[in-house]
Amino acid sequence: MRLFSRLTLSGTAAAMAVLLLTSTASAAPAPGAPGAGDPYYPLDGNGGYDVSHYDIRLTYNPSADLLSGTTTILARATQDLSRFNLDFLLRVNSVRINNVVARFESTGNGELVVTPARPLLQGTNLTIVVQYSDVPSNPAYTLNGANSWLRTPDGGAMAVNEPQIAPWWYPSNDHPTDKATFDVSVAAPQGLEVLSNGVLVSRQQQINGWIRWNWRSTKPQNTYATFMVIGQYDDLRFSTAPDGTPFITAYNNDLGENADAARASVERTPEIIEFEATQFGPYPFEAQGGVVAGNGTPGFALENQTRPVYDGRFFRRGANTFVVAHENAHQWFGDSVSVHGWTDIWLNEGFATYAEYLWSEYLGEGTPAEVAQFTYDSMPADDPFWQVLPGNPGPANQFDNAVYDRGGMTLQALRTAVGDDTFFQILRAWTSMQIYGDATTAEFIDLAERMSGQQLDELFDTWLFTPGKPATGPNGPALARSAATTAEPKSFQKIQLTHELLTAQH
Repeated sequence: MRLFSRLTLSGTAAAMAVLLLTSTASAAPAPGAPGAGDPYYPLDGNGGYDVSHYDIRLTYNPSADLLSGTTTILARATQDLSRFNLDFLLRVNSVRINNVVARFESTGNGELVVTPARPLLQGTNLTIVVQYSDVPSNPAYTLNGANSWLRTPDGGAMAVNEPQIAPWWYPSNDHPTDKATFDVSVAAPQGLEVLSNGVLVSRQQQINGWIRWNWRSTKPQNTYATFMVIGQYDDLRFSTAPDGTPFITAYNNDLGENADAARASVERTPEIIEFEATQFGPYPFEAQGGVVAGNGTPGFALENQTRPVYDGRFFRRGANTFVVAHENAHQWFGDSVSVHGWTDIWLNEGFATYAEYLWSEYLGEGTPAEVAQFTYDSMPADDPFWQVLPGNPGPANQFDNAVYDRGGMTLQALRTAVGDDTFFQILRAWTSMQIYGDATTAEFIDLAERMSGQQLDELFDTWLFTPGKPATGPNGPALARSAATTAEPKSFQKIQLTHELLTAQH
């Protein structure tokens, strides 16, 4: 009150002045949270700002594994900020915020703490420019005990992984709840191709003979679903899918005897997407395709938005369209509709597994009811498989086979309970209502109950959250059978072999 002692104020004006001082003091700028609040990965993501776009412009020297360049981040402050974090592991040279030099500190656990010259007010538009140069394969750069940057036998490198990959090649708000559009521009020596998401805008010859590859993604995209592959991919194909979207595929030079099987599988991507669109709703992105890396690289497949990456070993027994159906189903379930938290991972993997069941029926190799029932029958009650809870598996079991197969069986149990028409209406409503967003298991259950008019807590609790083998299979008691009397669907072994390699990544 001393501040106003020399002013003549009415009682009302004085009270307002006190209120103004109090509210100003309580709204003092504060640090943004160092994480997005995910219980599995507390330091993934950050608080205090929302990203709208990443412009990543890099140069990669494969002989030294040296990655250098600049990432420009367009964002908006969601609170008054004294400082904020970016998720990043590499050595930083400088940071600017709205063209003003900012202080920064790397904490050693993947957190880059940035302090602006002046506090940032809520609603401020931010242009954050981070310049860096480092060796991503440095063994000191680990998260959750691993370094996810991969140098490849063809003289290149690969940034492909889940749930984290961004910290090894660009600074970000690394959590599925903050999506953005992307421009990825990478220069590499001639003879190496650079692949990423979306559409290839241009290839530019550099003065030193290197080639700069410019990729653009125009739909909201996860940070982990943003990828970079550098290597020898002489078989790089550009065409147009029947729906008019660009269709881009690439096959590594070292696929050997798996090369033809890989092409016979991945080149069917437009057909698979066309079929899945009839089940899940319109394809949500501006491009489609796939990249088949070397045999043993990266060791799994991942649903990078618009362009999954497959290890060549998926095709070691011949054509495998089931892995293509799985990864492209993630374009709807995982990429467009993303998990709100990693506890909800079955919303990605269970739905992609069910897409394999649907693709099996399309091929005439077993209906979803047959595949789900045989999977249930073939797992003994004492198998540890039944102790993993798909609805909350824990970070150690996040990619356990149970998340895939028991998740798929959960959807077949839902289909049995609500009927075919309602079931597919639920799926299409889910992908439409949550497009380009993130969602939780609770929201999916609520939608299923509202659209079916049924109380479904017991069904989801049994299949997702209760240890042990459910007493009744996914087709209900009327169709319960024993493994001895159930014919094995033709697709069963193909799906299981695919899952073995998919889950081997963790």
